[in-house]
This record gives sequence, structure tokens and C-alpha cells, in this order.
Amino acid sequence: MDPLLALAVVGALLAVSIGVGLVLRARSGRRVRTRDDRVAAAELGLEAHGALATVVQFSTELCSRCPAVRRTLSRATADDPGVALTEVDLTHRPDLATRFRVLTTPTVLVLDPTGSVRARFSGAVTAATIREEISALRRTDDVPSR
Repeated sequence: MDPLLALAVVGALLAVSIGVGLVLRARSGRRVRTRDDRVAAAELGLEAHGALATVVQFSTELCSRCPAVRRTLSRATADDPGVALTEVDLTHRPDLATRFRVLTTPTVLVLDPTGSVRARFSGAVTAATIREEISALRRTDDVPSR
């Protein structure tokens, strides 16, 4: 193979890899539109959803960012008794990874009291973003009170 052609192929692969990495990085922690999925509390190992919201973190045993996101979510939800927080280890629940199309961990879902998915975040998410989603649920008229 011509060395110039090999160098061009390596350069093109490098450019594509950098582009994909930048796109994934830009999308990390951003809210993604969701279809109207409903999640039963029992599927997540809960007795019931939170009175205001349920925050679900999907993680795996080998996820390096998951512990930090777990701490962030704990801080964001600690002062609100109407919010349930749970973590699902997809290593032990691959059926949920398929059902919710989880391609990267951590993935965070915010559910309303009926179990409908209201927001989805892939990658690291900030406490302020989660608090904002919970506040939006608080302001929503169609969320039934318990």
C-alpha cells in the first residue's frame, strides 16, 4: 500500500473519531425527548413511585462516572420527600437496558407520579438540571397529586 494513501486513511479515521467524540460529548447530560413510556414501580424494585417524581439512574458495575452521578442525584433529591431515587444496575437487569434503549451509562430518567418518563439524560447530569426537571413536574397541572 502506498504510504501516502495509508496516511490519508489514518487521517480520515482520526477525523471521524474526533467528530463522533465531540458529538457524544456535546450530548452528554442534555435532556433527550422521550416517547410516552410508562414504568411500573415494581420493575425498578420500588413499592411505589415518588409522590412528585421518581429519578432512576441506570448504571453498570464498570461505569466510571456512575458513582459521581449517584452522589449528584442524592444531593439533588435529598431535601424533597416527594421524590424517590433509585439506581438500577444493568449488569443484573439487561432486559431494562433493551427496553429503555440504554446505550451508555449513566443514563438518568425522571418519571412523574404515574411512572411516565418525562425526561431522559445520557451521561453525567448536574444537580441543577435534575432540580429543574423536578420543579417542572411541580408546576405541571396534569400531574395528579397523591
